[in-house]
Amino acid sequence: MNLQVLQLLSNLGVASVMVLLTVMIHFWGLLLLTYVMSESRHHLRPHESRMRQAALILLVVFGIFALVTVHIWLYALLYRLLGEVPNFETALYFSTTTFTAVGYGDILISPRWRLVAAIEAANGLILLAWSTTFLLSVTSRLRVLEHDWLEKRE
Repeated sequence: MNLQVLQLLSNLGVASVMVLLTVMIHFWGLLLLTYVMSESRHHLRPHESRMRQAALILLVVFGIFALVTVHIWLYALLYRLLGEVPNFETALYFSTTTFTAVGYGDILISPRWRLVAAIEAANGLILLAWSTTFLLSVTSRLRVLEHDWLEKRE
């Protein structure tokens, strides 16, 4: 096997492990948020709990932000371990712009590991879309609860 094929396989292997890790963290994190919300639902009465609804939405937003932060930090740690950036702040900046697919391009990593960065961007897009869908679902459920309560009142 030539060097290019080995580099490609190592990129794909490292990227696959990172995707698996971040997807599983995201899955379990959203599952935990769902559990916390279901426990809160027993105490949620739309006619008396607008603040509780707002608190649940904020919990979900900050929970998602925490999950995304973990993903970004994991990729930043990877770039540091690979020696692709000079310090952790640079790694964090590069990972944040890559994960969110902003990609300013002011920091570049070597061609040796750039496929990992490209896959990080795809991973970030998918996980951010999943998070957005989850947040919309939570908001919709709270609106349905409120709507059901208003219908019962009439």
